[in-house]
Amino acid sequence: MCMSRILKTSGFLGLATMMVVGLYQYTLLESGGVPSWLVGGHAHLGVLSILAVVMGFAVDAFALTGRLRAAVSGLFVVGQWLLPLTIWVGVGFGLLFLIPTTFLWGLCLIVSMLIMAWQAWVSEPTTPGGMSGPATPADD
Repeated sequence: MCMSRILKTSGFLGLATMMVVGLYQYTLLESGGVPSWLVGGHAHLGVLSILAVVMGFAVDAFALTGRLRAAVSGLFVVGQWLLPLTIWVGVGFGLLFLIPTTFLWGLCLIVSMLIMAWQAWVSEPTTPGGMSGPATPADD
């Protein structure tokens, strides 16, 4: 399976999950209040999921291949999901010993971004879809 497809799919799945959590938070709000740990995980998953979709297109645009492509995709998806899940499970279920692992998941995200920063510095992005130039505006 194409690594950029994994990033994009993970991003859209994360956004759908974040929306479900948002609806759940609304029901909690109606019945008394939303715990701050639930809000924090919701926000992290939302932002990281949007970035996963963007990263999927950036990996394609910069034509990453091989281990770099796998590292960027794998590290980002791991961080995208495990950072908010660790907050939800760690605080929500009282498993506070898990909380320090958020640094590890954050490090996965940082390394993924640093690889992309290096790639952006050393190469020019390619034009996606085999087009010869920039996209033209639509006629709608």
